[in-house]
Amino acid sequence: MQKINDFLKNIHKNVHGLEMKRQYSDPKIYTGGVDIKKWKTLSEAQKQAALKKNWYLYYSFRDPETNLLTRQPNIKDGVNWYKTKEERLEILEKYRISLSIVLKNGYNPYTPDDTVEEDVILTIEEAFAMGIKLKEKVLAEKPFATYKLRINHFKEWLYKKQFIGKPITAITKKAAQTYLNEIVAKTSARNYNDARGILSSLFQVLQDNDVIADNFILKIPTLKSTPKRNKTYTQTVQEQIFKDLKEKDSQLLLFILFISYNFLRPVEVCRLRVEDIDIIGKRIYIKAKNKPVKTKIIPEIMLRELPNLENKNKKHFLFTPNGIGEWVTKNEDDKRGYFTKRFNRVVKKPLGLGIEYGLYSFRHYFIGRLYQKFVQTMTPFEAKSKLMLITGHSTMSALEKYLRDIDAALPEDYSEHLKLNWPVEL
Repeated sequence: MQKINDFLKNIHKNVHGLEMKRQYSDPKIYTGGVDIKKWKTLSEAQKQAALKKNWYLYYSFRDPETNLLTRQPNIKDGVNWYKTKEERLEILEKYRISLSIVLKNGYNPYTPDDTVEEDVILTIEEAFAMGIKLKEKVLAEKPFATYKLRINHFKEWLYKKQFIGKPITAITKKAAQTYLNEIVAKTSARNYNDARGILSSLFQVLQDNDVIADNFILKIPTLKSTPKRNKTYTQTVQEQIFKDLKEKDSQLLLFILFISYNFLRPVEVCRLRVEDIDIIGKRIYIKAKNKPVKTKIIPEIMLRELPNLENKNKKHFLFTPNGIGEWVTKNEDDKRGYFTKRFNRVVKKPLGLGIEYGLYSFRHYFIGRLYQKFVQTMTPFEAKSKLMLITGHSTMSALEKYLRDIDAALPEDYSEHLKLNWPVEL
C-alpha cells in the first residue's frame, strides 16, 4: 500500500506542477561553537573562547540551477565588534527575525536586486510577534512576562475592534489613546501609565527595525499618579514586633532583620543562599536579575543574629517555609508572597496594623533612624554621602527623594523662633 505522505506529494505535484520543497531553511545564529542555552554553566575560559570566534547568522536557499538548498554567505555586519554575549545576541536576533520575515514575504537571494520587493508591510500579528521575540532576549523573566501579558491584552482589544488581520500601520495614535482611556476608566492612572510604557517600548522596537515610521505612543501623555508606599513604623511598634517575633517566629524575625539592618528588599532576602553569607569576611553577596552581584558588609549587629551555617549545604536557600533548604517553587513572586502572608498572619493581624504597613516599612524605619543619627554629628551632605554607601542608592538625588518620601529629613524644634516679643494673654 502506498504511504500516505507519498500519496499527498503526488497529488500536490499533479495539481501544482512542482515538488513540495521549501525554498529556504530557517535562519540560525552561530554562537562560537557553544550551546547558548548552557552559557551559565560554561567556565570563564569557555565563554572567552566562544567570544573570540566570529558569531553570525546563516541560512540556505534553494539554488534554481541545481534545485538544492545551498548555504548563503554568513551575515555578520559588524556584530563581532561587540564583546559580550548579550550584545551580540540582541543584534543577531534582530537580524534573524527580520530575515525570516523577508524570506516569508518572497525574498530570493538569486533574484537581481532591482526586482526585489521592498518595504514589506507586516500585519499586526507579525509585528507584535517580532516585538515580543526581540524583547524576550533583553528582558528578565518577570519583566518579560509582564510585557508579553500587556501586549497580548492590547491584541485582544484590537481583535474586538476588528483590527486583527490588518497591517500594523492601521493602528493609529487615536486607537491607542482609546485603548488607554478604557484602562484608566476601569482601573487607575498607574495602570494606564504602565500600559502606555509597554506599548511605547513595543512601538519603539518596531520603529528601530523600520517596521513603522514613528513611535506615536510617545506623543500620548502620561497621567498624574500618586504611588502608594509602606508607612514607616514608630519606634514603639517596631520594638513590640521584634519582641513578639523573638518568642513566636525567630525565622521571620531573621528575615526582617536582613531588611532592617542590611537594607535589603524582601525579594533580595528570598534570593539569599548559604554561599552568599561570608561570616569570616563579614560580607553578603546580593544577586539581582540580569545585574552584577552586589557586595555589602554585614554589620556586627547582624552578625550576632546569624545562625551557624558551617555544615549547611552551600546551595540551599537561607529562607524557605521550613527553614534553610530548597524551595519547591522557583517563582520569586511566590516566595516573597509567602513571607508577606506569613508576616500578615503572625504580626499585622494580632497588632491590628493596616494595609499601609508591610515588610518594606522596616527598611524605611531603619534608614530614617540611621540618617537622623548621622546628622547629629555631621552636615546633611556628609550624612547622606555616608548613607549612600549603606543603602545602595546610585545617586544623591535618588537618596534625597527617598528620604523625603519616608519623612526622614525632619527639622529641629523651631519653637524658639516662634516666640513673640510681647506678652500675650490667653
